Amino acid sequence: MIPGSRGRAGALGAGAPLSELRGIGPQRARALAAAGLETVEDLLFHLPFRYEDRRRLTSVAALAGEGSYLVGGRLTRVQRVRVRRRGLSLVRALLVDGSGELPVVWFNRPYLPAQLLPETDYLLYGELRRQGDGWQLVNPSCEPAGRALHAARLVPVYGAAGGHGPAFLRRLLDQILDRIDLEGELPERLPPELLERHGLEPLPAALRGLHRPADDADPARLAARRTPAHLRLIYGELLEHQIRLALARREVRRRPKRHCYDARLEVGELARELLPFEPTAAQLRVAGEVAADLRDRGPMLRLVQGDVGCGKTAIAAVALALAAESGLQAALMAPTELLAAQHHRTLEGWLGGRYRLALLTASTPAAGRLRRRLAAGDVRIVVGTHALIQEAVEFRELALVVVDEQHRFGVVQRQLLEAKGERPDLLVMTATPIPRSLALTAYGDLDLSLVDELPPGRQPVDTRLVPARARPRLYARLGERLAAGDQAYVVYPLIEESDRLEAASIEAAGEAVRRALPEVPSAVVHGRMPAAEREQAMAGFAAGRLRVLVATTVVEVGVDVPRATVMIIESAERYGLSQLHQLRGRVGRGERAGVCVAVHGRLTAEAKRRLEVFAGCNDGFQIAEEDLAIRGPGELLGTRQAGGPGYRIADLAADRRWLECARRDARELIARRGWPAAAALLPPDRGAPGDRPPLSGG
Repeated sequence: MIPGSRGRAGALGAGAPLSELRGIGPQRARALAAAGLETVEDLLFHLPFRYEDRRRLTSVAALAGEGSYLVGGRLTRVQRVRVRRRGLSLVRALLVDGSGELPVVWFNRPYLPAQLLPETDYLLYGELRRQGDGWQLVNPSCEPAGRALHAARLVPVYGAAGGHGPAFLRRLLDQILDRIDLEGELPERLPPELLERHGLEPLPAALRGLHRPADDADPARLAARRTPAHLRLIYGELLEHQIRLALARREVRRRPKRHCYDARLEVGELARELLPFEPTAAQLRVAGEVAADLRDRGPMLRLVQGDVGCGKTAIAAVALALAAESGLQAALMAPTELLAAQHHRTLEGWLGGRYRLALLTASTPAAGRLRRRLAAGDVRIVVGTHALIQEAVEFRELALVVVDEQHRFGVVQRQLLEAKGERPDLLVMTATPIPRSLALTAYGDLDLSLVDELPPGRQPVDTRLVPARARPRLYARLGERLAAGDQAYVVYPLIEESDRLEAASIEAAGEAVRRALPEVPSAVVHGRMPAAEREQAMAGFAAGRLRVLVATTVVEVGVDVPRATVMIIESAERYGLSQLHQLRGRVGRGERAGVCVAVHGRLTAEAKRRLEVFAGCNDGFQIAEEDLAIRGPGELLGTRQAGGPGYRIADLAADRRWLECARRDARELIARRGWPAAAALLPPDRGAPGDRPPLSGG
């Protein structure tokens, strides 16, 4: 369709509804609003996801083979063609450019003949296809040569919105750019020194450059999102999020906590006194960071992460002991009853001789009596599941909250436990190594501690890749390991067989495993089982009564079973790298070395790369970085409710350097200019990152 006049048709405000644009009636406005585009500003930040280089004009005589071409000339013999097929219309024409003639066909554009002007040169961009013995241009854009929007330039391509494709959105944005005063409506909020420091364009120029790239723009940099315009928006979005995290953290910490810890306690001395082993240097370092936070006037907000088996529970034990030794109460929340029970047993063995500990889960007998003891302050340390956040649970003086396997909880659940105390300290632990860039973003309101050292004697798990056809030989070897007294996990990605997915399932193959090992006590465990039945089976495996546990990924986070030395992962190509590493971490936790066998079917190039990285690396942090590069940040953040970054423009896998810059700059701005000046950089009335455009001027 040929665009109309591109002259200014009245000034347009950034907050104006899209209904003020030509071509937007009530129905289209509703459809666009449903896609999140309600105002002019919303549409300005609906950025192209790629660009097509349509600058090269080719003569008819020079056309060579199928492909997309830009051609120009006069259109003759324009006519509508009657077709019998209902709902289909054809328009045919002949393009003449002096070097030759080219047939052109349009589908479902019956209005086109009435819009074409005689004695006018047109630019057409479309796909050249063979038709009989010749060629024809199919469904091209068609515009007067002097006013091309869809051709003769680097053309932005937008993601569909509200049922409307790239061409329609290009026309809307062309209207907006003709009518809006970008400098007045969306002024630059960032300090000039930051733009100069990073070589970035002001926001209005960046937006204009992304929707109307200059003729000499580099297509490769546009495609890679590395133009100065792209980088301005990426940096702005990251900086805004870092300022928001800093403001949120300040809001938590600016009011001092009421409780205080005994400053005379020396953390290293206490750790050696309580723990039945010599702590590693990393454990002592992180415990010292935790202790310093606890003695601070504001509440602690700290994330402790480390690889599987690095000894985070020992650090939590020292923190819990610091609270109990100071006459305060502490709570540790775990995602499952089995894991909570394991933590309770471990802590009871280390701390039970000095402090009163208790376990509170949905299965706890005499829970009412325990709740009364908590409310009276008789219990210093309580370990539990979601039962800890029930309304009936009260504490006398809850000073410390420890959340284990944070990625299994939502932010709301964490906050409900925190609400049981008066501004308690918070220690979050996760055994899923998170790339630094994600940790700074998803958990950016928390200080970060890394336990980057494994206890002495911990042996790396031997990891092997085995094709599915070798399964009989694999299970014969498994029988030998079991006969020697070992235990094994066999993990499947699916509960039931699927027609759409080529992956092994417990329903189809679980019983086959048990038939292959008829003399070995085993059980099947999956997420659809009643919780009590599932916990009973896993407890039987932990106690050694069961030798093989056939399961889905419910065992990804589980108990320590020292005799479990074999992990078989069926259909391993269907798992992410971090999940594979978590499953591998279930074995080799005792004196005997563990082995992990990844059984795979047909491999795509990406799956092959993923499994090769898995087999060649035992470092969880390195694996997490590789996983980020392969899969992107979305899946790695898991179920952290209301905590994902939600970025519209930034890509944490590609923009890690800019994240580091934004974090540093946000802290510098706050330190140099103060909180009010930093807050003034944020658009007003904004929600989570991604709800509205970044640092846009409101």
